[in-house]
Amino acid sequence: MVEDENNDLEPIDPSTAQQLYLEHKASQAMEKTVQGHRYRTNHFVRWCDVEGIDNMNDLTGRDIHEYRLWRKEDGDLNAVSLQTQMCTIRVFLRWCGSIEAVDSKLHTKVLVPQVPREEQQRDELLEHEEAEEILLHLSNFHYASNKHVLLALLWETGLRIGAARAIDLRDADLEEEFLRLKHRPETGTPLKNGSGGERLVAISADLADLLEDYIDTVRADRTDDAGREPLLTSTQGRLSRSSMRRYIYIITAPCFLDKECPGCTENKAEKCPEAVTPHAVRRGSITHFLTEDVPTEVVGDRMDVSRKVLEKHYDRRSEEVKLEQRRSYLDNV
Repeated sequence: MVEDENNDLEPIDPSTAQQLYLEHKASQAMEKTVQGHRYRTNHFVRWCDVEGIDNMNDLTGRDIHEYRLWRKEDGDLNAVSLQTQMCTIRVFLRWCGSIEAVDSKLHTKVLVPQVPREEQQRDELLEHEEAEEILLHLSNFHYASNKHVLLALLWETGLRIGAARAIDLRDADLEEEFLRLKHRPETGTPLKNGSGGERLVAISADLADLLEDYIDTVRADRTDDAGREPLLTSTQGRLSRSSMRRYIYIITAPCFLDKECPGCTENKAEKCPEAVTPHAVRRGSITHFLTEDVPTEVVGDRMDVSRKVLEKHYDRRSEEVKLEQRRSYLDNV
């Protein structure tokens, strides 16, 4: 880096920069998110120590490129993990630029590997802490809106969006606190597993209250083309799959919570790179239920998924979490 470009920078060592960044992050994110950023920036601080870099001012684009290559080999990372790691480093360096620790444009030189969408979606999920943070924000500022109700419904029940879309008003028994899922292909709302996917799904009192408030104050009183009364509606009738996906894209993007959002174009017509799909909400919900020690058979029946498919495609618990859960069972033997 050319020397005169460093004139406005204030010397700071990597460890101190990391600590200040994490304190800043803690003021706007939940502890689980901060822990993730601490874990990922720890490797960067470690690399700086190995390379003898004791002043953030000295970092160059070439250094960041060398770090990316080192981190991939050091952690034996796949493309998805490396992408996550480098996204965090880009956010970290952008923040460092805001406090004159590095050149203000250094973060633009972070090369984040592109991952094929199908590979990315196999691993992405909405984390429990993120879901709760978004739901709290929706409850405070968008209570009983379509976005609020949709995420609350998907998160608590783990439903596919096709199943959520298929629910009619008459299928929601809010007094007894359950939803009835029916396979109705002849009128445009089939269930993925046909009549075998028909079931009753218990809901919490909180979700029942939210649905009641939505029906009473927000829901557009519309019927669909078959004359049915949908639970989730738009001004056109039954809420469409595309609208449901768009709502999830909007509310799971960090910028929805006024957080830093790497790669975001702020174009509402485009999906933010940091947002997740509705299926990632389902995967996160299933993983959360399993983490809370709900038996696999119960989760499978509730979410309409076989044990084999659940374990292969939905269970994203870490090996450490599974170990501790097994240990807790064994301790009670």
